[in-house]
This record gives sequence, C-alpha cells and structure tokens, in this order.
Amino acid sequence: MDIAFELIESMAVKFRSEKKWTLKAIEELVEEDITWSPGLESNSIANLVAHIRGAVHSRIETIFFNIPDTRDRDKEFKRELEMSKEQAYKMTQESFDILLQYLEQLKSNPSLLLTQPFLHLPPLTYSQVTNETTVLNLMMAMFREIHYHTGQIGYLAKMRKGRPVRP
Repeated sequence: MDIAFELIESMAVKFRSEKKWTLKAIEELVEEDITWSPGLESNSIANLVAHIRGAVHSRIETIFFNIPDTRDRDKEFKRELEMSKEQAYKMTQESFDILLQYLEQLKSNPSLLLTQPFLHLPPLTYSQVTNETTVLNLMMAMFREIHYHTGQIGYLAKMRKGRPVRP
C-alpha cells in the first residue's frame, strides 16, 4: 500500500463529500439567503463562497496551474457583497473542481507532497501557509479551511431553512 496515494485519495473523497453537501445546501436556499447574514460582524454565504474561491485561487491555481494571482481578499468579506444563488453554486462547484483536479494530478506523482512550491515567491502573508510549507501541509491547511467554511455555510443554511440540510 502506498500511503501517499491513500492520503491523496482520502482527501479527494472528503472534498467530494464536502462539495456535494455544500452544493445541496445552496440548492435548497432562496435567492436572498445567499447574501443574508445573522449580524453586522457575521459573514453571508456569499462571503464564505467568495473566500473559499479566493483561497483556492491564491493557494492552488497560482502555484500549480500558473494562473496570475488576482485575489482581493478584503472584497471577499465586504458586507455588501452581491452574489446570486446561481453564482454561489457555480463558484462553489468551481472551487471544489479545482481542488479535485489538483488532487488527481498529485495521485499521478505523490512525491510532490513533499515539495515546497512557494520557495521562489515573495514572502507570503496569509494564514498558516509560509514559503517553506510543503504541498502536504498546504493541502492539510486547505482541507481544514474548506471544511470550516462549508460548516459555516451549512449552519447559515440551517438558520434560514429552520432545519438541517442533508445531502
């Protein structure tokens, strides 16, 4: 058994489950639920979806797919962030598809887990990811962050629907 391959496959299984559950939650909501937040200091589903997409862009696409970083992290948390239900659904789907695509690439070359893809970049300034981080640490951080924010989306959906949303 190749433990690196099994780890990558396990992450993919978990990300596919999170994708399914999060998309189901968004599907069950109405348009105004996407931008609703329970308080002035709270995020909406739109904020959380934009933040997940931003994290996937800056941590996965820029490094592994060589796409220029255009992230505006502050905009992700603006209270007046507008997003339709369809946009939230598509952005969520896109974020998970990018993660799953990268995990498929890792499966074909699991030794990449120990590489340090940020070493050649200027100092990083976000979250727990530093220039010395490995792909393994990056993916573990992404897993934790995605799960945290999809849990928030589920909680907001539950608040709006008055019941848990189940896949």
